[in-house]
Amino acid sequence: ALFWSIVLLAVVMLMGALFLCQSLSGSLQDEAIKFDTRRWIFEMYGTSTRAFYTIFELTFSGGWPNYARKLVEEVSAAYSVFFFVYIIVVIFAMFRIITALFLRDTLAAASSDAEAAVQEKMRQKERYAARLLDFFQAADTDHDGFLSSEEFDAILLDEAVRTWLSIMEVDVHDT
Repeated sequence: ALFWSIVLLAVVMLMGALFLCQSLSGSLQDEAIKFDTRRWIFEMYGTSTRAFYTIFELTFSGGWPNYARKLVEEVSAAYSVFFFVYIIVVIFAMFRIITALFLRDTLAAASSDAEAAVQEKMRQKERYAARLLDFFQAADTDHDGFLSSEEFDAILLDEAVRTWLSIMEVDVHDT
């Protein structure tokens, strides 16, 4: 979804650039517009490549008034409608949607990391419980399913068992 929203943003930017390039092409020949303004129009919007780069800059730089004001004040106030719609739709709406998609993907990845950590902790507990069960079954010498005090004391006399219990962080005290 994030990829396609960026593709959509690029397409909308391209459409805006082509619109400005085509609509301003007649202004390049208009003698009523000052020469400096016509030169600026050509530098910013004179070709489709220049217009796309200008739209890219005004979209991502935050300095869109620098690219819009001269057109609105010196060419035609009608360009204010284009920039009003473009700023509302692209910069405010589409950027918020793309940001929300990016955050959703990031939070989903973080959530799966937390879930993986919980699952690993549960596996550690299961392994620990299985080791303790093996210990108690080995200590139950009469195989009655219960560990008597005598059976427990007898197995604790084995130094290997005491070491194994300390590795498992079971505190063994001499009584």
